[in-house]
Amino acid sequence: MPDVRMGTQVTTTPGYLVVTIDGKSTQYPISAILRASDIPALTYAQVGAIKSLANLFVVAIRALIEKDLLSDDVLEDGGYDLAAIVQTLEDMGGDFGEPDLTVS
Repeated sequence: MPDVRMGTQVTTTPGYLVVTIDGKSTQYPISAILRASDIPALTYAQVGAIKSLANLFVVAIRALIEKDLLSDDVLEDGGYDLAAIVQTLEDMGGDFGEPDLTVS
């Protein structure tokens, strides 16, 4: 890749770095400069584990509610309410009604 100097613009398009020097653009494939070690190794199994982790939090929240240690006003004033936390956990794949702790 050329040295960056005055009049140079660096932008991106899907899969490429685009270097424009004095109006002339050149595309450089990102795959040529991106190493596998730069990409986090998130596997399909780990994605399933995130769902199980969300369900584990559901179990903990339900147990705290059952013991009257946690109410609908979960955090300090202006904080998140229980409904927002439940919604976030369900968005992650959790199930507040019937949590499944198996890792798929």
